[in-house]
Amino acid sequence: MARHCQGHIAQCLGGILAHRGGATVAVGSGGHRLSGAEFVDGVRRLAAGLVERGVRPGDVVAVVAFNSIEYVELFLAVALVGAIIAPLNYRWSFEEAAQALELVQPTAFVFDGVFSSWALRLTEGSKFSSIGLYLILGDACGAGHAANFDHIKRSVRESTAIEPVSAPRDVALICFTSGTTGRPKGVAISHTSLIIQSLAKIAIVGYGEDDVYLHTAPLCHIGGISSCMAILMAGGCHVLMPKFDAKSAFDAIKEHGVTSFITVPAIMADLLSYARKERVPGPVMTVTKILNGGGGLSDELRNGASQLFPHAAIFSAYGMTEACSSLTFMAINKPKHQEPNSQPSSHSGGVCVGKPAPHVEIQIGMDANNTSSSPTGNILTRGLHTMVGYWGDNKVDSSDCLRNGWLDTGDTGWMDKAGNLWLMGRQKGRIKTGGENVYPEEVELVLSQHPGVARVMVVGIPDSRLGEKVIACVSIRDGWKWVDARAEHQGKGNEVSPKILQDHCRLKNLSRFKVPRSYYQWRQPFPVTSTGKIRREELKREILATMQIPSNL
Repeated sequence: MARHCQGHIAQCLGGILAHRGGATVAVGSGGHRLSGAEFVDGVRRLAAGLVERGVRPGDVVAVVAFNSIEYVELFLAVALVGAIIAPLNYRWSFEEAAQALELVQPTAFVFDGVFSSWALRLTEGSKFSSIGLYLILGDACGAGHAANFDHIKRSVRESTAIEPVSAPRDVALICFTSGTTGRPKGVAISHTSLIIQSLAKIAIVGYGEDDVYLHTAPLCHIGGISSCMAILMAGGCHVLMPKFDAKSAFDAIKEHGVTSFITVPAIMADLLSYARKERVPGPVMTVTKILNGGGGLSDELRNGASQLFPHAAIFSAYGMTEACSSLTFMAINKPKHQEPNSQPSSHSGGVCVGKPAPHVEIQIGMDANNTSSSPTGNILTRGLHTMVGYWGDNKVDSSDCLRNGWLDTGDTGWMDKAGNLWLMGRQKGRIKTGGENVYPEEVELVLSQHPGVARVMVVGIPDSRLGEKVIACVSIRDGWKWVDARAEHQGKGNEVSPKILQDHCRLKNLSRFKVPRSYYQWRQPFPVTSTGKIRREELKREILATMQIPSNL
């Protein structure tokens, strides 16, 4: 049963209309601009049109599209009428998307012109009979019997305020995980979670109505959606490009005076690479806030970002889809207020990812089998930010994911006396060698600090004596030479060899049992998810196949 709710993401519309009605709040492709009043009017008209076409509270509305103003309008319109939006990753194949659609059984399917063929294929079979409404974004001609987005808005005679309605269990969004360990899961996120995540970003990063925010992340990911929601609540201006590329990003920054955006390491690397190759006039002075997630920035990326964006406060965030994005935040570069020791620190005990946001509880849970004196354990979190549960059989199931309100993040770490969280690595990626636990991320951090290493991945492979043996797959930087010579080779100049990397690990005080026994030059791209996270098990299978070692994966 749907209910009227005090906490609802569409309540931001009132603030936008009251305080930003005459100001530009959205800029789309081709420089199309909407004032606050125009934006709110569009959302309300679309919401009314959805109701007229049978969308009801609790219904799931699936969407596959590139970033656009219409996407943001749809996000709020669906929420306004108490339905649940389920964004599909546009990088998926149709078959992967079909699996997600089977899981959520939507009553409406929304798409932009690029994905018209998907809509046609969905209508051909009986598997998706739950879909009663097909809607194409923008003013493009509908595919088959698809309704037109702009036509629906124009067909509503009058834009009136609609009282926000919530779906059962307060669910606003089904966001799919990026699937590093298998088939993506549908994570049910509540209105409350989105609101308090937005408030955390506003309080810590400092978003406000003067911000011009560039959408670098896709709206199908929790990082993109949660940051979009924060800017909506803060009353800032959204600049939307269909999908990220460095040239378009720099063009938008220059044209619209962009002040803030989010990155993952791959996005930051692309920005810095483009700036160097194209000799982008720098430094870029308008940008004042950068939030990085999806993995830490290397020293090289962090220093490059500070030089290119000298006025930007750069923050790092650690989080996950199941926690509605960011759990902890850390300022890694504050211009003019830089403390001598405020750079993110790392040592053999992991990587510091900062302090929990005000609404977040974090606890280190010890495994029942852990008899060591180490403070390391499973990272657990509790609070209103956690997911309602996983979506399945047209309902939310939280029985296996929340225990006494605590969500197991799947990561391992420890807390220091100052309240900082130190991240060791994924529980499932842990290597058991000679009775000792090795976290690949910890070893990768040390190896990545060698100047000749561009990227490195560490895995464990079967070993008759140790159980598992630690090995490293290394991608070297341009201008460096890999010398796959005998172990005692010392190297000279810009050379990298197994011996050099072993010595580097020991110089960095990495415990002996954590130092990789073997090193391989990796010449091809590492297998990654759509968000740039390594598919470690897939990489492991490739290594085992190359080495002709039997695998039970």
